Amino acid sequence: MTYSTIERSPRLYARVGGALYLIIIVLGLFGEAFVRDRLLVRGDASATAANIRSMESLWRFHIAAELFLLVCAIVLLLILFVLLRPVSRDLTVLAAFFNLISIGIEAAITMYLVQALFPLQNSGYLNAFTPEQLYAMATLTLKSHGYGFGVSLIFFGCFCVVIGYLIFKSGYFPKAIGILMQIAGFCYLTDSFALILAPALADRLFPAILLPAFVGEASLCLWLLVKGVNVEKWKQTAIAARLGAA
Repeated sequence: MTYSTIERSPRLYARVGGALYLIIIVLGLFGEAFVRDRLLVRGDASATAANIRSMESLWRFHIAAELFLLVCAIVLLLILFVLLRPVSRDLTVLAAFFNLISIGIEAAITMYLVQALFPLQNSGYLNAFTPEQLYAMATLTLKSHGYGFGVSLIFFGCFCVVIGYLIFKSGYFPKAIGILMQIAGFCYLTDSFALILAPALADRLFPAILLPAFVGEASLCLWLLVKGVNVEKWKQTAIAARLGAA
């Protein structure tokens, strides 16, 4: 995907980005609400282990869905990079770095979801441990995943703040969406730093932070999917950016 190819149909690429964003949101909600919230029992390692064992296929599908989500996120990042580059190349590159770091961390911590299966298998070498020890291993691995995901959201939150500013300044996206994306970014940053500094506070903040973050991302997703971009203003900004660079 080059600058010249997207220039021929920026609205089409925006809608492809919206479709990818919708996939990301749906898979993210599926993993959080339908799988992890359903199978992980807080404070009960044995119940969590029993749930994962009894629904191992669902757990493995969840892992595959997380990886596919990240593939979609990389393609979406490229689309957003090209669509917003005319506003500020430097800030768009900065946003891309933030998001790539977030995606890299999230890809790495997805292995914790795989690792949680290892103590719950019937391999002979696991006979050296008691069932309670195996359940504790699996639970610690899942806890590490939760904290790792929180760290990835620090970088994603920075991405949302920068992208929100670029959207606000673009002139071919609604300013309100830019503001909502920045609010989403600050919500992610607040929750993630609270998770590190005061975990009990993070648990209380999470429900209140989830709604504005969801609204911000969903608004951008739907706008890309339904409206795309204001093509004329996008082309004017792109031409002005090229002339300025020359």
